[in-house]
Amino acid sequence: MLGWVALMLALALIFWLVLSISGSRPRPAEDARLFWSLAAGMTLLMLLVAFIRWLANGRNLKRFIFLAACAATLVGLFYAEEDWRGKRAWENYKHEWEAKGERFDFASIVPPPVPDEKNFAMTPVMYTSYGFILTRDGRLIPSEQRPTNWVNRLEFKLGDDQVDDGWNTNAIGYWARGTLSNLKLWQEHYRELAAKTNEFAVPPQPGAPAADVLLALSKYDATVEELRQAAQLPECRFPLNYDADDPAEIYLPHLAALKRSSRLLELRALAELENGESDKALADVMLTLRLSEHVQREPTLIGMLVRIAMTDIAMQPVYEGLAKHRWTDAQLAAMEAEMAKIDFLADFTFSMRCERAFAGGILDYISRKDRVKRYDNLTSYQSFDEAGKAPESPMKGFFLRVEICLMPQGWFELNKLTIARMHETWLLHITDPEKHQVMPQMVIPQQWQPVNTLFNIFARELIPELPNSAKKSARGQMTVDLARTAMALERYRLAHGEYPETLDGLAPQFIAQVPHDVIGGGPLKYRRTSDGLFVLYSIGWNEKDDGGVMVDSGSQPHIDERRSQPRFEEGDWVWRYPQK
Repeated sequence: MLGWVALMLALALIFWLVLSISGSRPRPAEDARLFWSLAAGMTLLMLLVAFIRWLANGRNLKRFIFLAACAATLVGLFYAEEDWRGKRAWENYKHEWEAKGERFDFASIVPPPVPDEKNFAMTPVMYTSYGFILTRDGRLIPSEQRPTNWVNRLEFKLGDDQVDDGWNTNAIGYWARGTLSNLKLWQEHYRELAAKTNEFAVPPQPGAPAADVLLALSKYDATVEELRQAAQLPECRFPLNYDADDPAEIYLPHLAALKRSSRLLELRALAELENGESDKALADVMLTLRLSEHVQREPTLIGMLVRIAMTDIAMQPVYEGLAKHRWTDAQLAAMEAEMAKIDFLADFTFSMRCERAFAGGILDYISRKDRVKRYDNLTSYQSFDEAGKAPESPMKGFFLRVEICLMPQGWFELNKLTIARMHETWLLHITDPEKHQVMPQMVIPQQWQPVNTLFNIFARELIPELPNSAKKSARGQMTVDLARTAMALERYRLAHGEYPETLDGLAPQFIAQVPHDVIGGGPLKYRRTSDGLFVLYSIGWNEKDDGGVMVDSGSQPHIDERRSQPRFEEGDWVWRYPQK
């Protein structure tokens, strides 16, 4: 036996030397891997030959058949026991928590049907945002049958492709950085386009930037008014393909259309404010908030994140109108009352319950058949291997797929149990909607990341990105709370000619109750400044009072952001107007 092993190793070494001499040797980093792969392959070949020779003996063959039958029986018993154990543990957990009102199956999170005549999603203008891929009854249209000349009326372009990809970070300000928009840049952009295309109307000679921007955007006026009328319907349920075998294949084309609509309404409202048309600006801000509200009960995490983004977009005209004193008391009261309905902390808890159900549906889908293929399909568009995780090594990927292929069905049930317990003990408690508070200290990987076992393979893959949405939820709610408080401060200024010394004088005349800081639960920080303005802020994600200092990231904006973001993990979350 030792002689055979030595011979195989020698042959592998000779083969490796031949490659080296011939110049075909791989890169040095691959030398050891190639040598040991050759040695292992030849050794296995030798062992296979020896095994066949051993089986040639009749007595050995009978022994092998007996041992193989015993092993197959043990393997069968093992799978049966593990299937029973996993199913029993998951069913017991479900029964316990369903008695407390929790729901775990995917069907439980699907919204109930809504009459078409009351359904915003079924209006003709909204249907154009998804009708090219989904039918009105939620059936996915095969790619080869989709219309090639479909017109999405909500595909609002604000300029050329350069504008849609980020363009000039000074064109649209950002309240979180204390910057105002520059409509002059938009005016110049539309005039430059007019020299090449007639897509956007411009006057013969440049006029006021706001008026010229509104003229350029007037091509969308009829669609915006139709959207405004449609948004007045009381209910909304988009006909998504909830019956898909794979929950990850549920299409959400309408979300991009709604977000794009909010960007158009943002630019319109900014120009309307500058043009002295605050009533029209109010109507556009309120429409953005209404569009956001229409996807509130959609059972997807991405739906909540888009709502937060849309609300953040709506804040810019609110901010600039406050900074320039363009809003009336009645307009401020109307916007504050609408924003008081927003509760992103409760929405986060709801979305986590939905993600738990999605995870269970995904595991059921993978476990039924073609496990490795379905897992690979999921990783192509799920966040399994995205930011914050080291790239998967080929060897790890190989063994992971072997584990998935050979796992007993019961281990998928145990993965569901692990995910559910992580929600129960952690994710559902990061935010406390009743106390209107968020606990950043719970979003620390070392506190929640499970030990790597076969019973939590999918928990480790599906959970890691979810805590980041808690930070976005907290920031989204703080955005609303800061804006509501700033509106109350402006109403106080309109009544008294100056901002108050403290926040104590705002309630109940100018706001029912001043929101507290969602981080830590203490009062919002506020002080007047020497130029007659003020600084209003939350202590932010680091849970430390940095004196109202916002930390700028100094980075270029993400392609989907159009403006650079502050470093929200550091510093305070600040509402402050540019200095006079």
